[in-house]
Amino acid sequence: MQDHTVLTAPDRSGEKTEATASRLPLVVYILALGTFLMLTTEFVVAGILPDVAADLQISLAQAGSLITVFAIGMVVGAPLMTMLTLRLSTRLTLILALVIFVAGHIFVAVGADFTQIMLARFITALATGAFWAVAAVVATRAAGPSLGSRAVGIVGAGGSLATVLGVPLGAYLAQLVGWRGTFWVLAFAAALVTVLVIRRVPADAPDHTPSSIGSQLTGLRSVRLWLVLLACATTSGGVLAVYSFIAPLLTDRAGVPASMVPLALTGFGIGSFIGTLIGGRLGDTRPHAVTIVTPAVTTVLMLAIFLLSESSWAMIAAVVLLGLFGLSANSVLIHLAVRFAGKAATLGSALSVSAFNVGTAVSTPIAGAALTSPLGLDGPAAVGTVIVALTLIPAIVLAQNTRRRQGAAATQTSADSVELTAVR
Repeated sequence: MQDHTVLTAPDRSGEKTEATASRLPLVVYILALGTFLMLTTEFVVAGILPDVAADLQISLAQAGSLITVFAIGMVVGAPLMTMLTLRLSTRLTLILALVIFVAGHIFVAVGADFTQIMLARFITALATGAFWAVAAVVATRAAGPSLGSRAVGIVGAGGSLATVLGVPLGAYLAQLVGWRGTFWVLAFAAALVTVLVIRRVPADAPDHTPSSIGSQLTGLRSVRLWLVLLACATTSGGVLAVYSFIAPLLTDRAGVPASMVPLALTGFGIGSFIGTLIGGRLGDTRPHAVTIVTPAVTTVLMLAIFLLSESSWAMIAAVVLLGLFGLSANSVLIHLAVRFAGKAATLGSALSVSAFNVGTAVSTPIAGAALTSPLGLDGPAAVGTVIVALTLIPAIVLAQNTRRRQGAAATQTSADSVELTAVR
C-alpha cells in the first residue's frame, strides 16, 4: 500500500486500470464520487440545522456540534485509521470505510438520542478520514506518475462539488422528506459507491507487501513532508477563517441582500470546483509554481476583502475569485505529501487531510474572536490574510529545497558520466 507502483491489474471486466497519456481510469471518478458524499455529509448539517434542532429538541448550538464532532473525527481518523489498516489492502480499506459510512448514516437516520447520534457522526468521520487518505494514494497509482496530481485533483474536485450540489440538495431533500430522509439518501448513495468500488477498484499490485508501523514512522522523517503539511494547515485555515463568517460580512458590512448570499456562496463553490481541476492539471508539471502562486494570489484577494468590505459588488467578485484560487492547491499539496512520504505514502496522505482540518479548527476560533476586536466584521478577513500569507514560507522553502536536490542530482549524474568516459 505504500509504494508508487502503477496499478495494472485487470478489474472484473477485464480492462486495465493504468491511465493512458490523456485519459484517467474510471476508478478515479468513482473515488471522486465517494469524496463528494464524504464532504456533503460533513457540511449538510449546516443546511438542515433548524430541522435537526427542532426534531431532537436541542439548541441550534448543540445541533451545530454535529459538524464540529465530524471535523474532529476527520483530524483523528485519517492518521489513526491509516495505521490500524496497514495490514489491509487499499481496496479492502476503501470497502470497510464505505460500509461504516453507510451504517453510520442509517444509525443517524433512525436515532433519537442526541449523544448516540453524536457518536455515530464521530465514527462515520473516522471512516471518512480513512477513505480520503487511501483514495488519494489509489488515484495516484491508478493514474501513473505523469497524471498523479491531476487524478488527485479530480478526487478533490468531488469534495469541492459537494459545496455546490451536495449541501443544497441535502437541504432540499430535507424539505421534501425530512432531515432524516437526507441521511437515508446519503446511506443509499454510499451503498452504490461501495458496489462500484468492489467491482472497479483493482487489487493491490502483485509485488505489494503491507508495511509495518515502524517503516511508516520512518517515512515521516522527511522534512519536505512536514513543509507540505504546514502549507496544508495555513492555506485551508486562512480561507476557512473568512468563509466561515462570509454571510454576515456580505450582509451587514457590504450591504448585500440576504437573497444574494446563496448565489455568492454558489459562486465560491463553482470557483473552488474549477480551481481544483485546474490546479490538479498544472500540478503534474509545475507543482511548486501552483503552491506558491495560489497563496500569493489568495493573500491579495483576502486583503481586497478587508479593504473593500463596504463595496457589495467588489465583495461578491472577491468571494468568487477566492473560491477559484483559495483551495485550488490542495490536491497538489496532497499529491506532494504522498510523494515525499515515500514508503509512508498513505500515512502522508492521511496527515495532509488532518492538517487541512487542524488549520480550520485553529483559525476559525481566532477569526471568531476577531469579530469582538476593534476590527469588527473585518476581523476574519484580517486573520485570514495573515494566515494565508504564512503559506508562502513553507511553499518557497520547499521549492528551493527541491531545486537544490535536483541540482545536486544533475551534478552527480554529470560527474558519473565524466568518470565513465574516463574509464573507457
